[in-house]
Order: sequence, then C-alpha cells, then structure tokens
Amino acid sequence: QPNIAALINASAAHGMELDDTHDSSVSHPGAVVIATALALAIHHGIAGGPVMAAIAAGYEAMGRVGRAVGASDVIEFGYHPTALFGGFGAVATAGKLLGLDAGGIVSAWGLMLSMAGGSMQFSEDPKRTTVKRLHGGYGAHNGMLAAEFAALGIAGPSRAFDGRYGLARLFGQNPDYGELVRDGGDKFEIHRISMKPYPCCRLFHSTIDALRDVTDGFSLDTEAIANIRVGGPVIMRAQHMLRRPISVMAAQYSLPFALATSLVVGPERYEAYTEDKFDESRILGLADKVEAVDDDAMEAAFPEHFGSWVELRTQDGETRRADVLDSIGTPARPMAVADIEGKIAGLLTQLSAAPDMAEITTALDGFEADDGPARLVALFAGA
Repeated sequence: QPNIAALINASAAHGMELDDTHDSSVSHPGAVVIATALALAIHHGIAGGPVMAAIAAGYEAMGRVGRAVGASDVIEFGYHPTALFGGFGAVATAGKLLGLDAGGIVSAWGLMLSMAGGSMQFSEDPKRTTVKRLHGGYGAHNGMLAAEFAALGIAGPSRAFDGRYGLARLFGQNPDYGELVRDGGDKFEIHRISMKPYPCCRLFHSTIDALRDVTDGFSLDTEAIANIRVGGPVIMRAQHMLRRPISVMAAQYSLPFALATSLVVGPERYEAYTEDKFDESRILGLADKVEAVDDDAMEAAFPEHFGSWVELRTQDGETRRADVLDSIGTPARPMAVADIEGKIAGLLTQLSAAPDMAEITTALDGFEADDGPARLVALFAGA
C-alpha cells in the first residue's frame, strides 16, 4: 500500500534529524512530500517529470499553509509544525499525482483538516520521544489518505484553512490568509529551504556555528571552558533545555546536550547522539555549563531566521562571543555540493547494503525519465 510506504519512509527520513527545513513555517517538507511522491510514483508507474512537479507543489502548499497559520503561534500552543502542516503538503503532492481536479483538492484539504494535529509533548519527555519521528510519517500517510478518499468521491468541507473551524482559527492567532493566494512570481517555497549539516534540532544550528567560532573550530580545550551562555528566540530556552536526555530523540532536542556533544564528539557526527553518550561525564559536565536567555532581536527575526549568539567564558576569565543570524545550510549560506555529498555518504554508512554516490548521482540526473523514480528507489530496495 503506498500510504503505508509513505508512512514508513517519511518517518525514517524525519527520524535522523537531518531532513531539510522550511524555516518560516518551522517544518520539514522533504521527508513528508518526497516520501509521498515516491510511494505513489512506484505504485502507479509515474514518470519522474510529473513527480518532480508534484514535489514542488507539495513544498509550496506545506510552506504557504505554515506561513499563513503562523508557526510561532502553533509552537506556542504546543503543536509540532511538521505534523500539523505536513498533511496539507502531502495532499497537494498526492492530489497532483492522482489527477484530482480543483474540487477534489478542496475535499482532500477538508478531509485532512479532520486529521491535523501533532503534540509537542515529546519535547518534555527525556525518554518517550520516538513519536516525534512518526510526525513526518503521519503527514505523508494522512495527506495521501485524504487525497485517495477525495478521488473516491468522499467529500470534505470547503474553507479548510479560513473557515469558522478551519486550520488557521483552530491553531493560529494572527493568520495571514494572503500567504495562501499571493503571486510568488519565480520564487517558490522550495527555494526557501535550509539543509541541515548537523543531526539535531534545526534551531541549534546557528548556535553550533557560533560555538565553532568561539572555540577556534572546536579546537579549544574543553577543560578551559567555564560557562557557555546562549541567546536566541524564546522557544530555545522554553522548550529545549533538558539536561539529561535518555533517548536519541531527546538528546537531539536538547540544547545543552547538543552543544556539549558537539564539543566532545563533533557536530556533524550522528554517533554524537547515540545512547553510550547519555552518561558520559565529560559531555554531561559541559552540558551543565550551558545556560540560555531570550534575545529580543533573535526573537523578532524568528522564524524567518533561526539566529542565536554564544558567549563563552574561559576558566582564566576571557570572554568570547559570536553572533550568527543564518547558519550554514540556509539559502543565505548554502552548503557546498561536496559537503552535501559528504552528508549523504555519512548516512549511507548506516545502511547494511548501500549504493555508492556515483549510482545515486546517475539516478538523480536521470530522474525525469519514465523509469526515473523506479531506478532511484531500486538502489535502496535491499539496503
């Protein structure tokens, strides 16, 4: 079943904390939208060209819905943007590939509205956090299901976004409905995507970049560190200061742990968040030296920019500070192709039988062909 394939693959893609980010909606469209598109492409034998168009449509819908509703409000109310907005991106992708007309898309969005949700309670729990990884899968599965229902003639209500009980009124405070209908010209939401070099919460990436600056590329002896003070958006202090995570997901969502393990193990290494690190005294000692404060300027810039600053005080009294508004991987500071390939190569080591980079590059170069999606997916069928 394609909706089950989408559930599994989107959850896996979201689970490593290395998926792309649409900053202004604070969501991760790639895991949701691409998993939806590939599942339907394989099931129905759809060529790569239409699949690429459907992926772009999914990014556009998910990003615009998130911008319209207001990601900051959604997070304040305790909802996870990827879970909440993801299904609407999947509806756009699936609807395009299933050939839904305008009325069918309206019904599918209305059906998706009744499935929308995704609590942030996982961020408060040091252990029971795996559900967060499923949030990408829920969006892909539910959005595809809504589109499939609509294709069968099952009706959903109109005005899913701006109705009396629509998404924006249920989950937002100051919705901007203009985001849903504005003319974007030649600037699409897929152009606003940030890529993650570090396997942790996207909010921490500017902080890790700043930490790199104040430690001379992580070369500073950690024994010389007396205190690490971080300034950023309110959400950083309010939701990410768990100091003793006991699950991988909780560790990736903990600012103190992420900074400490970046110093000890390295920021790009996925093994920095494995279970053997949770009781490592050197990491925990550094985590206890991290404090966070709200910064008005960074709060005002959020979520268009995930900025922060780091102020490090050494044992001999020296104070070092670095401010980073846009982290590595954002449209303002894009990752180099070689770095992206290095990231992919690192992920491939997690697989029992992985294709090499040359095979992946060839498959991506030929993705628009009739058998493009099938050739790409076949590379990972035995992994």
